[in-house]
Amino acid sequence: MSGSRPPAHYEIRIEGVLGERWTGWFEGLKVSSEAGETIISGPVTDQPALHGVLVKVRDLGMCLISVRRLDPGEAGKTPPKGSHQ
Repeated sequence: MSGSRPPAHYEIRIEGVLGERWTGWFEGLKVSSEAGETIISGPVTDQPALHGVLVKVRDLGMCLISVRRLDPGEAGKTPPKGSHQ
């Protein structure tokens, strides 16, 4: 496989709230919260990297709510934490 395809963007929702300080642990993915849920989002290079993120969620003992691959047009539209769109 060539590395010519851009990474896919994902939105992972988990029950409970993690602070933004977890961004480093999730390898640069954006960590935000909304309505008692944590949203981990951003580009993920490949499926093994996605599974690595999911293992970290499992290791935290938090309940996984959803994993969603974002359409290319959706990926850049994830509002920053605290914004109202």
